[in-house]
Amino acid sequence: MTRGPTLPAHRLPPPSGRLAVPALPAQPRTSPPPRPRLDAFNTAPADEAHRALLACLRSNRWAHRLTAHRPYPDLDALLAACDEAAYDLSPADLAEALAAEPMPTLPADSYGAAHTALSAAHAAYEAKFGHVFVICLGGLSPDEALDHVLEGIRSRLANDPEEERVIAAEELRRLARERLCDALRGAGNCASNH
Repeated sequence: MTRGPTLPAHRLPPPSGRLAVPALPAQPRTSPPPRPRLDAFNTAPADEAHRALLACLRSNRWAHRLTAHRPYPDLDALLAACDEAAYDLSPADLAEALAAEPMPTLPADSYGAAHTALSAAHAAYEAKFGHVFVICLGGLSPDEALDHVLEGIRSRLANDPEEERVIAAEELRRLARERLCDALRGAGNCASNH
């Protein structure tokens, strides 16, 4: 099947376990990250801080902006800057971030029907909007994640492209915030959610 010139090549994973679904949500966060991690971020060389931020949201402008405004006095100030920079993403910045979102693996205990349903829904979404589906799963239990993703793709397929761009930008903002919190907690989990 030949795609139009504006759509990227479709990246449907083989049914062997890779699928465009989010990593399972992390455990609920109840305590702030240790201060030394924020201090290390504030004092890291700019290129190192920039790389760390790109692991949270793959927009060079967003990462540069957060890097340039260091030091942050506390986590709340950093998260406020994270949100503000994400709200200011241009359509090109958003396209850059969406194009770089990786495709995580489907949880090992998922059954074949989940692969089929999510593959079909993801293919329809990507064909319509020209980018991967992103959704933040913060606060959901692992048992709810796959159903939430499938429901989200199906409901968002009814959106027009501009409406979906706004929703995708908000989901990326939420993902960036969670990934940044995870990185500062030392969880090493900046897993992407699709």
